[in-house]
Amino acid sequence: MATLSLNNSTRKNSPTLHSHKPVSKFTSFTKPTKISFSFSGKRSPKLHHFRPNSSVSESSLSVPKEAETDDIEDDPTQELSYLDEETDPESITDWELDFCSRPILDIRGKKVWELVVCDSSLSLQYTKYYPNNVINSITLKDSIVTICDNLGLPIPEKIRFFRSQMQTIIAKACKELGIKPIPSKRCLSLFLWLEERYETVYTRHPGFQKGSKPLLALDNPFPMELPDNLFGERWAFVQLPFSVVREEISSLETRFAFGASLDLDLLGIEVDDKTLIPGLAVASSRAKPLAAWMNGLEVCSIEADTARAALILSVGISTRYVYATYRKNPVTTSEAEAWEGAKKTCGGLHFLAIQEDLDSDDCVGFWLLLDLPPPPV
Repeated sequence: MATLSLNNSTRKNSPTLHSHKPVSKFTSFTKPTKISFSFSGKRSPKLHHFRPNSSVSESSLSVPKEAETDDIEDDPTQELSYLDEETDPESITDWELDFCSRPILDIRGKKVWELVVCDSSLSLQYTKYYPNNVINSITLKDSIVTICDNLGLPIPEKIRFFRSQMQTIIAKACKELGIKPIPSKRCLSLFLWLEERYETVYTRHPGFQKGSKPLLALDNPFPMELPDNLFGERWAFVQLPFSVVREEISSLETRFAFGASLDLDLLGIEVDDKTLIPGLAVASSRAKPLAAWMNGLEVCSIEADTARAALILSVGISTRYVYATYRKNPVTTSEAEAWEGAKKTCGGLHFLAIQEDLDSDDCVGFWLLLDLPPPPV
């Protein structure tokens, strides 16, 4: 395993590559031959549908008479209002939300907009179509209140969203309701659900426009210089069996460590305990302050960029940092490519571990990450 000093190439020259033999529970990264990892679709709940509200210009939506069939659950023009009956409504305090146009035209030839809301477990599922002339913070605020009233939910404490172009509208609606808006690509349940809806709903809608590009595409800006408070001192490509990853995640609460987990069961993701998950171990003499600063960010993913000979840290919606650089040569390029390839083989699953020393068994911070492609809408 190669261990390199963390640095920003604009501040200092390329670091010297050091040899490091791990003695902790982390093992040197090796290219996997086979990883047992599969996405298993979550069992669909019984869906509760309702007709569009006439107060939002029902007549402008493309809903032909043929759509009024007995099997409305199979009707792509229908909307969804669902709360798992086994879930305590008071426990659903964090929402994931998308408010965007869809590749669907209404009878005026204008793109239909849709509000999609869920929680991380998909115990809450809500969709509603809107004409493009009512897209504002008032409509969104009223819709949030309507969802809560209809399903007996409390006003959420937090709402995560992933489109920077909608930040003003979402932030204003949230502010008026006392909700904390969180721009973040950690809307993983929402990502997976939108991908499913594209295949099972939007493409079957009578107004679907094949080849239509998303109106609000996700940002992928040029990576910036890393802030001083996020600098580590050394890092290494590592891997852990998934059983150990689960132990680290479960210890986040018991040891009050910094970090973030993912409920893979709720996401419908199955991983064998012996599967080796690729990760990045970061060591710093100021590990706790570093982990604390990192904990204040919505850490989304880490990418090995072999063209730049750098690691790219993505946080929030559209913030990308040059997290570390390394001296580019055939050996380091091969290791970076193998690590990135292993991450893709794992469906994007990887982790970030912050330690006081790379030889340590203890982590000060641990983030389980899932690098998913953006939804097709």
